[in-house]
Amino acid sequence: MHTATKSRMVETSSGVMPLTLGVVTAALLLMLGACAPTPPSVPTVPEPPPVVREDYPLMCKSDWEHIPGWDTDTVSEVMEAFTRSCTVLKRQSGWAEVCAHALEIKQDDAAVRAFFQHNFTPWTLQNADGSTEGTITGYYVPDIDASREPDASYRYPILQRPADMLVIDLASVYPELGKYRLRGRVEGGRVVPYWDRAAIEADRKRVAADPLFWVRDPVELFFLHIQGSGRVNLADGSQVMINYADQNGHPYRSIGKLLLERNEMTRDQMSMQNIARWGQQNPDKIDQLLNENPSYVFFAPQPMTASTPPGAQGVPLTPERSLAVDRSYVPMGAPVFINTRWPRVDKPLQRLMVAQDTGGAIKGRVRADFFWGVGDGAGWQAGAMKYPGRMWVLLPHALKPEPR
Repeated sequence: MHTATKSRMVETSSGVMPLTLGVVTAALLLMLGACAPTPPSVPTVPEPPPVVREDYPLMCKSDWEHIPGWDTDTVSEVMEAFTRSCTVLKRQSGWAEVCAHALEIKQDDAAVRAFFQHNFTPWTLQNADGSTEGTITGYYVPDIDASREPDASYRYPILQRPADMLVIDLASVYPELGKYRLRGRVEGGRVVPYWDRAAIEADRKRVAADPLFWVRDPVELFFLHIQGSGRVNLADGSQVMINYADQNGHPYRSIGKLLLERNEMTRDQMSMQNIARWGQQNPDKIDQLLNENPSYVFFAPQPMTASTPPGAQGVPLTPERSLAVDRSYVPMGAPVFINTRWPRVDKPLQRLMVAQDTGGAIKGRVRADFFWGVGDGAGWQAGAMKYPGRMWVLLPHALKPEPR
């Protein structure tokens, strides 16, 4: 589950936009230029007008026959996830009737398949250029050994949300900026960007956040940040589920991509397991590599009332049936059929999922993160999953995709 400049950071649905010193300087130069004397005109050859092309619509209407694997998926397995989403969806326009009907469906594949075909319309997600293929990755909830107190072995903290971090929602002042939020802190009467990862690691005392737990391995902690949730195992045998609480407002940068660019490993070798192995083999380089991702995630403990943490929709995730998406394009709680491939096996992975989560790196129209579950087995699958894929969003007949 999924996230430094010299000035403010602006978070949007597609990432974090820096308002840097360079931008301000450019604006001042334009203003000054407007006051300068007009130079004599020089004849020029007119340039051809730019080619204007409108983006393709977000979704196009499809039909069930054109969804590969629709007839063979064990769709009854998705109903637990969908009915959980309905606890939220039933209060939204267009969903109440289908959610009420879902509770009456017999839990077998034929009945569930007929339910979706009778009540929903499939829509093919497509990119702005009209293509329909994107990227599907995997995530999971890692098990992580931890201590409530630091010692010589447990030296790396899992931090709570800092009390001094500001989150400024601009929508109340500038409605047109409703998707923008600023994260920062007050310094000398000004709001400045919150500390990035390197600054936090250099001096954790500057962050007004108490540690929840302490762990042994910085790479293991880094992957916890990427996954967004974890199951903490303590020495007394107790367990605590922790979940994403907030993020420092800086953009996520992939260390896997950096290792590829530096020829530290090949694309075929790339996995979370191999990144962890690289860190063990290069202890003198690992801290610098991790700090090249300025994003930092903070956590909150969750009651152990469910075997999985809640996703962004607020309902517990269902292993192998919950999907993280970019909520700017895919409605939370909507059923989504995916066509991709199994990790480590050259076999199609075609199944109905439910959009119940988001992620800092999950940005774009045809983009998703497949939730594998909790523990090492789920991590083995998630760590190797990054494949092309297609997506179909199922919407009740009364609803139409919002234009983008």
